[in-house]
Amino acid sequence: MAGGTDEVLAALRERVPAGALLTDPDSTGRYAHDEAEWAPFGKPLAVVRPDGTEQVAAVVRVCAEHGVPVVPRGAGTGLSGGANAVDGCVVLSFEAMNSVLEINPREQLAVVQPGVVNDDLRAACREHGAWYPPDPASSPWSTIGGNVGTNAGGVCCVKYGVTRDYVLGLEAVVGDGEVVRLGRRTAKGVAGYDLCGLFVGSEGTLGVITEITVKLLPGQRAPERTVVGYFDSLVEAGEAVAAVAAAGIVPSALELLDRHCLEAVDAWKNMGLSAEANVLLLGRCDTPGAAGEQEVDALLRCFDQAGATWSARSTDEHEADALFAARRLAYPALERLGPVLTEDVCVPRAAVPEMLSRIEAAARRHDTLIANIAHAGDGNLHPLIITEPGDDAARERAQRAFDDIVADALALGGTVTGEHGVGLLKRAGLHAELGPAVVGMHHAVKDALDPRGIFNPGKVFGDPAS
Repeated sequence: MAGGTDEVLAALRERVPAGALLTDPDSTGRYAHDEAEWAPFGKPLAVVRPDGTEQVAAVVRVCAEHGVPVVPRGAGTGLSGGANAVDGCVVLSFEAMNSVLEINPREQLAVVQPGVVNDDLRAACREHGAWYPPDPASSPWSTIGGNVGTNAGGVCCVKYGVTRDYVLGLEAVVGDGEVVRLGRRTAKGVAGYDLCGLFVGSEGTLGVITEITVKLLPGQRAPERTVVGYFDSLVEAGEAVAAVAAAGIVPSALELLDRHCLEAVDAWKNMGLSAEANVLLLGRCDTPGAAGEQEVDALLRCFDQAGATWSARSTDEHEADALFAARRLAYPALERLGPVLTEDVCVPRAAVPEMLSRIEAAARRHDTLIANIAHAGDGNLHPLIITEPGDDAARERAQRAFDDIVADALALGGTVTGEHGVGLLKRAGLHAELGPAVVGMHHAVKDALDPRGIFNPGKVFGDPAS
C-alpha cells in the first residue's frame, strides 16, 4: 500500500458521503465473504456503498493511487468465494445502485444498475410484456451484477442460454478509474474485439461493472407442459438425460433432484416427495401446439426407456409449480443439515450417467454425504457435499471428494464450473483445465486491463496454493 491506512481512509472520506462509507469492523465484517463454504476471506479496510458511477470511479482512483485492492460485491450469494475480501481491501457493495433505468420493449432491451435483483428485473419486464430469461436458483436474492460477474445460468438456460447470451453492453470503471462503455444497444454489432463479452464471467478481476444493458425476449410464450419422472438410481436418471439429448429434444427445463434433496425438502416443508422417488427428473416443454405435444411424448419415452419407475405429464399447474419450487428449496433445505460445500461441474450430456456414477463413488470412497441437484439438461451438475458442523475429519474428507469430482469432470471432457464461477475454490481445477499457455493468455489480459493489479486480486487465476 503506497499510502498508510489513515491516508487512504482520509482520501475516501473526501470523496464518498459519510453514509456510504463503513469502516467499523462490526459493520464491514458483514461484507467480508459470500456463501462459499470454507473459502478463505480477509478483513476489509472499508466498505463503500456507492450510489452511482461517479462514486465508483472516485473510489477506484483512490485505490489505484494507493495500491489498495478493490473487491466488487453484489448480494453475497456466490458459492465460489469470488466476492470474498482480502486483507486491507475496499469492498464495493452495490446495494444502493439498484435501479432499473430503462425497459424498451420496442428495442427489446433493458438497462439496469448492478444491484438490481434478478427477480425484480424479471417482474419489471413482465409489466412491459417482455422477458429476461436467465433465472439462477438464487434469482429471488442474487443481483444482475453478480450474475454478470459469474455468467450465471439457471433452470431455463438449457434452451434459452446463460447470462452472456443476454448482455449487450456494459459501463465499467477500469484502470486508474477511467469510465468506459463496452458493447452496444443494437441487435447486431461486430466492431472491435468483444470486450463486453470478456467482462461477463470475469468475476470482478478486470474492472468494476456499473451499468448493464441486457437483451429481452417477448413475454408471450406458450404455456409450459411439465413432465415428471421417478427413478430408482442416479445413473438411470442420467441415462434419461443422455437419451433426451440424443433424441434432439430441447426442453425449456430439465432438472434433477436426488433422494437426499427430496428428504431435506420434506423435513423442512413437509411436501411428501421422498415417499415417491429416489431420484426425481422434472422436465418442461414450451413449444406451442402439436409440436409441443410431440415433444412431451418424446420426453416421456426417454424417461421410460431409461428405467423410470413412474412418469407422467402433470395436469395440475399448481402441482407442477410446487415441484419446481422444491427444486429451488433444495439448497437451503440441505444447508439446515450442516455446512454445504457446493460443486458446479459441467460435462457433455452423454457423460451425465458416468459422472453421476463417479460422484456416488466419491461419496463412498471418502465416507461423505453428497446430495445431487442438477441442471441436467445441459450437463451442469451440482453435487452438494454435506458435513457435520465442527467435524474437522469430515471436512477433510469432503475437500478430497470435491477435488475428485473436479478431476472426474475434466477426465470426461467437462469443465470445472458451469455457472458459479472459479472464485477461490476452483483455481487449481481451472489451471488443470486450461493448461499453462492459456492461463498465460488470461494473465496477459488481466495485466493489460488492470496494470496495478487492484481488481479482485487472487481470484480466478491467482495461485491455487495461496
